[in-house]
Amino acid sequence: MRAIIIDDEPIARKGIKLLSDQIPYLEIEAEFGNPLKAQAHIVSNPNLDLIFLDVEMPGMTGINYLKSMPPKCHVILTTAYQQYALEAFELDVIDYLLKPIRLERFAKAVGKVKEILELKNHDLEIDHKDPFIYIKSERKYIKISLSDILFIKGLKDYVIIHTARQKYMTAMNVGTMARQLSEELFVRVSKSYIINVNYIESIDLDTIILAGIEIPLGNTYKEDFIKKYVRDNLLKR
Repeated sequence: MRAIIIDDEPIARKGIKLLSDQIPYLEIEAEFGNPLKAQAHIVSNPNLDLIFLDVEMPGMTGINYLKSMPPKCHVILTTAYQQYALEAFELDVIDYLLKPIRLERFAKAVGKVKEILELKNHDLEIDHKDPFIYIKSERKYIKISLSDILFIKGLKDYVIIHTARQKYMTAMNVGTMARQLSEELFVRVSKSYIINVNYIESIDLDTIILAGIEIPLGNTYKEDFIKKYVRDNLLKR
């Protein structure tokens, strides 16, 4: 698993490097003092898996970096301050580690990324008759047909997958899940919800009725959703 460190403090970068040396499948391939210096490396290395990102840095904070230039890989925030946690998870970070970071806590956070990558590698099978995914839930891998999924609800670093028959919970945030699903079938409609467009019954200004269930339509996602899934398919006079 390929990772980089972005932190303005050399001692903090050294600490993360020492922790990473204890994880056999993790390789730190570069270190940077701020996000702007790291950006060229991130863009030119699309196979990068993980960024350890500090929050309070001169020039650009880690939070502002995620808002303005969100990387396509996974992010674990490392900071001495607790007050950014809620905002960080709204930006779909995998975990939030408080300095000084303990090895067991570090290993747990990195393990989350490893599980996500493993699931992604076994994600959508090339079976156009019945495409499916596997999720890890209750200590086993569960196969779920994409056509059975009604919607997915995010709860911090977990998601609940709702099908017509039952619900499944797995350790993954909603942003990570959205990036791994087909955009033709699934769309994120708020910070907490991904829906299967085949089950939409009706839409109003801020609500989607899906299989008889009300799903909130967030302002951030509304314009793209209406344009892609409604306007282009609207019958005209």
